[in-house]
Amino acid sequence: MSRTAKIAGVAALAGMMMAVVVAGVVTRERPAPATTPIPQATAAPEALTRELERCATLTMPDAGCEAAWAANRRRFFGEEGAQP
Repeated sequence: MSRTAKIAGVAALAGMMMAVVVAGVVTRERPAPATTPIPQATAAPEALTRELERCATLTMPDAGCEAAWAANRRRFFGEEGAQP
C-alpha cells in the first residue's frame, strides 16, 4: 500500500468520525427552556382594547386615540388612575 493511500484512508476515517460526532451533537435532545408564567394582572377593558385597535388603523391624529394611548401607557407602567 502506498503512502498516499494510507494518508487518504486515515483522512477518510477521521472524516467519518467527525461526521458521527457532529451528528451526535446536533441530534442530542436539549432540555426545554424553563418558562416562567407571566402573572396576569387585570385584563384590559374591552372598550380600551377596541379603541386601540381602531386607532392602529388611523393615519391622522385623533383626540380619542391620544387619550386611549395615554390610558394604555398608564396601565402598562402601573401608574395610578389607569382606568379611562
